[in-house]
Amino acid sequence: MQYEIIDAPDFGLLRVTFEAAGEQVVAEAGAMVSRSAEVEMSTNMRGGLGQALKRRVLGGESMFQNTFTATGPGQHVLLAPGPEGDLTHATIPKGDVMFLQSGNYMAHTGEMVLDTKWGGAKSFFGGVGFFMLKCTGPGELFFNSYGALHAVEVGPEGYTVDTGHIVAFTEGLDYRVRKFGGFKGLFFSGEGLIAEFHGQGTVFVQTRNAPALANFLEPYRRVRRSSN
Repeated sequence: MQYEIIDAPDFGLLRVTFEAAGEQVVAEAGAMVSRSAEVEMSTNMRGGLGQALKRRVLGGESMFQNTFTATGPGQHVLLAPGPEGDLTHATIPKGDVMFLQSGNYMAHTGEMVLDTKWGGAKSFFGGVGFFMLKCTGPGELFFNSYGALHAVEVGPEGYTVDTGHIVAFTEGLDYRVRKFGGFKGLFFSGEGLIAEFHGQGTVFVQTRNAPALANFLEPYRRVRRSSN
């Protein structure tokens, strides 16, 4: 099959074109925009009820996924994520792992296994979430961000990311969460908590984050006044 990502980084859209009958792409529930009429779609809980519940309760993803299967060459399916922003892909070799934040997974091909991984207490207090989605290859993984998406290669010197901007990272990286600039930095810098990555690998960061948008809009929120 062939794939093309268009309208990025503002409104990423994935077009998958099948080259032979039987080719498949698996997508998060609700990701389909349109498809060729001949493409077959089935909805199921991949990995069984236990794995589906883990993805939903712990990883923040849908219990159900849609599988699109070609019945002939030349057919296509269009997929898009929920939030406004970028869309990219990573080729995950057999046995390699990519960790995704909750809500960033959109679709995959191949024999990829989706599971959840405990992020430790540091991830909870850092705003990264209790659990992350663990994606084990082989396959092509498609994931999205809020805003534009940038890949950063991390080396021995390490790399620091605001926790609200972390989208994904490879298995070769570890991180620790700490306050930005001590007590004053935590409450007055506007940065809050940061994650310091160490090791060898790639971290994907997004240019926007939802909490910052919520804080920006808060002064404009209409407050209902009591009539009493």
